[in-house]
Amino acid sequence: MKIQFNKYFSLRHFYPVVAGLALVFGTCVVQLSEKGTLKSLQQRIEWLAYNVRLNASLPEKNVLDPRIVIVDIDEKSLKAEGRWPWSREKIANLIDKLFESKVSVVAFDVLFAEPEENPAQHVLEKLPDSQKKVLEPALREMMPKLDADSKLAAQLKGRNVVLGYTFRGGQQESVGQLPHPLSGADSVVSQNSLIPIMPGYSANLPRLQQAAAFGGFFDADMDEDGILRRSPLLKRHGGKLYASLGLEAARANYAGEAIEIHTVPVGDSLAVESVRLAGYDIPTDAEGRVIIPYRGSHPSFPYVSATDVLHGAVASTVLDGTIVFVGTTAQGLLDMRATPMQAVYPGVEVHANIVAGILDHRFPVHPDWIEAADLFCLLVLGVALSLWLPWLSPLRALLLSIAVGATLIMFNMWLWREHGLVMNIATPAILLFLLTLLNMAYGFLSESRGRAFLKDKFGQYVPPAVVDEMVLHPGEDFGFDGDSREMTVLFSDVRNFTTISESLSANELKKLLNEFFTPMTRIIFDQRGTIDKYVGDMIMAFWGAPQRNEQHARYALDAAFDMLRKVEELKPVFKAHGLPEVDIGIGINTGLMNVGDMGSEFRRAYTVIGDTVNLASRLESLTKFYGAKLIVGENTRKGQDHILFRQLDLVRVKGKKDAVNIFEPIGYREQASPELLAELELYQQAIDQYFTRQWLEAKLTFKRLQQQNPGVPIYTVYLERIEILRERGLGPEWDGVYEQRRK
Repeated sequence: MKIQFNKYFSLRHFYPVVAGLALVFGTCVVQLSEKGTLKSLQQRIEWLAYNVRLNASLPEKNVLDPRIVIVDIDEKSLKAEGRWPWSREKIANLIDKLFESKVSVVAFDVLFAEPEENPAQHVLEKLPDSQKKVLEPALREMMPKLDADSKLAAQLKGRNVVLGYTFRGGQQESVGQLPHPLSGADSVVSQNSLIPIMPGYSANLPRLQQAAAFGGFFDADMDEDGILRRSPLLKRHGGKLYASLGLEAARANYAGEAIEIHTVPVGDSLAVESVRLAGYDIPTDAEGRVIIPYRGSHPSFPYVSATDVLHGAVASTVLDGTIVFVGTTAQGLLDMRATPMQAVYPGVEVHANIVAGILDHRFPVHPDWIEAADLFCLLVLGVALSLWLPWLSPLRALLLSIAVGATLIMFNMWLWREHGLVMNIATPAILLFLLTLLNMAYGFLSESRGRAFLKDKFGQYVPPAVVDEMVLHPGEDFGFDGDSREMTVLFSDVRNFTTISESLSANELKKLLNEFFTPMTRIIFDQRGTIDKYVGDMIMAFWGAPQRNEQHARYALDAAFDMLRKVEELKPVFKAHGLPEVDIGIGINTGLMNVGDMGSEFRRAYTVIGDTVNLASRLESLTKFYGAKLIVGENTRKGQDHILFRQLDLVRVKGKKDAVNIFEPIGYREQASPELLAELELYQQAIDQYFTRQWLEAKLTFKRLQQQNPGVPIYTVYLERIEILRERGLGPEWDGVYEQRRK
């Protein structure tokens, strides 16, 4: 891409590039930061993008996973069995019914933290002292038989049951008994890892937990926006490690297989990398949390009502070999969570999703190196667009940004669907949006400023339509700082202007010039020309700058014809206003010239200079000598086959060493009459005879032309010149060049 080192246009690209790079740098700083308002905002936007991406990848219709069943303490069960909490005897009966249906594991997403009151004990405490002595022995004998907690503990023993409990953050008081910690866990991991330390807990009754084979915490770690996206697999308490309800349910399904914890050193601590169970490394973050592998919206698993299980109303094929979670969807029991799919989602189903992810070896992954990849993506994308977008028009910048954004989204979704990788999408998308907005806003601002700049600099020289085109191409080189290029220049001068000006008052002269210059300028503008200057009665204009125009010679010739025609139309108008008639002579030349804003610190002008310009001025002066209204140089004539030309002479003008061929444009070829074509053919014959010194033949031919067209001055010029040359007696060195010594 060619970069023009024009002051205005270099700044046009410099500022948005610098602003874009600053924006990229700021975004990377936010990405690397751990706290702050902007970091919090960025994280929330990424979470929102995660929600959108997750929902976009979920099936339209849920396919229930039959391996995991939710036994639901729902509204139906509460209505049939009574309000919660139910009797431990009923819970024991529920466990018995489930294992009779040959379930593999039963995990409770409920807590049994307080003992159930023994009715015999309750009666004994209410009896008056006078009756206690009589009834106490019988009541105490009945107590073991009426102890529901003992009955529940008996049903727990020897079975794959996982009891749930919860840790308390910031509280030291603890209730109940924790299960056995993870056996085989490295003491260094237990003592020195980044896994959260929980000071307190609310656990199950000691005899229930002692009877159960497993226990797992069912804590939910919400993100700052209150949405449940991640769940901890591990927590620490008292220097020991404990597993979550979902992890323990999966371990129970694998016959209590040991859990391995893989860590990597981070400073003085250990960051968890994965948790290994049954040969599968469950990917976690440094604190041992997993991204919940949601299968879909609720429900994603078969639900059966707890009361139906109690009354044997569930087919054994539904429960056979399954992992069962006992939980609740009843609104009053407050076990509903906000998730990326739904604002109200059963908490028990979160644990079921984690177990399904372990069984399927399917978890979204956000490894540590992803942070570096996200940062690299921001840098590459940001720097590339910062350097590229400023060179594009607003529309092209928008189209490029849309294409880049679509590619970014598709690549991100591909990583998510095919590899389960969670890469940032919102941050690069926002950066892309901001860079696009910045460049479009700056582009429109620059376009407005550029329009004002160009109109201010060129409005007095070129037509508004050309200025508008220039604004659409602000990066184009308009030669404002100086350029050398091939162009065409025109000089027009009023004949006998001195005599005319002496016959008019100042106001009349002003009126004449205004009424003359206005239509002449309009014609030049209509033909895409640039007005260089007005000097008295003289107009100087050029084509090919500020906007490049490969047809500059053609436009200049068309303008000249229009100007001559307009002068004829103005003659009766001037006469009607009491003004003298005006005739003009026009000289046009094409060639290399210098164009730019030239002058001093006090006054400058956008103009052209060079030998080509000087020759055009001389050609305009020669119109008087040759009696022609329009004379052009040889370069202007080249390629203009649609116009008829009359070769006037081979002259060496004052101030130039080399001779030049000069021509008089007669008119458009398609409009020429047969008589005119015949006249020009005869004239060319006369010129050829003249340059080959066939004086007599040339004289006779010019005489014939003069007789046929007595109003054409050039015939008289050559008849007089032939007589002079014959008398002078030319030597063999004569080359036909006529020395023109007047300006």
